[in-house]
Amino acid sequence: MERTLIIIKPDAVQRGLIGEIITRFERRGLRIAALKLMHIGEALARRHYAVHEGKSFFEPLVRYITSSPVVVMVLEGNDSIEIVRRTMGATNPAQADPGTIRADLALEIGRNLVHGSDGPETAAFEVPLFFTEEEILSYERSNERWIFE
Repeated sequence: MERTLIIIKPDAVQRGLIGEIITRFERRGLRIAALKLMHIGEALARRHYAVHEGKSFFEPLVRYITSSPVVVMVLEGNDSIEIVRRTMGATNPAQADPGTIRADLALEIGRNLVHGSDGPETAAFEVPLFFTEEEILSYERSNERWIFE
C-alpha cells in the first residue's frame, strides 16, 4: 500500500474547502492514515521546500505556507501518489483538467489549494516531516473489497 503526503494549503483552509478536498480523495477510495490541523513554522517550511531554495518564489512560498493553519494528511492506497496527483490536477489551475480540485476550485498557481508528494522518494522524505510512525495508522475499511481487487 503506497503512502503520500497531502497539505491542504492556507488558501483552502481560509476559503472553507477542507471538507470538499478531503471528500474528493475519499471518494476515489484512498484511505486516511493520518490527519491533523497545524500551523507550519518557518523552519519546517524551509525544510519541506528546500528543493526550491534559491529560486525566486522560495521566500514568498515560505511566507505563504506559514501564514495560516493547514491540514496535513497521509493517504494510503494502491498507486496513491498518481491518483492524488490526477485528483489535484496540474499545478497551474489554468492548465488543470476539468473535474480536478485545482480546475474546479482555484484560479492561480500561487493559490492552488493543495500539495501532494510528486513521487515515492518525495513522499518518503515529506511524510516524516509532519508525522511520526506512531501517528500513522494502517487499518482496513469494510468497503475495501469493493475498491481494491
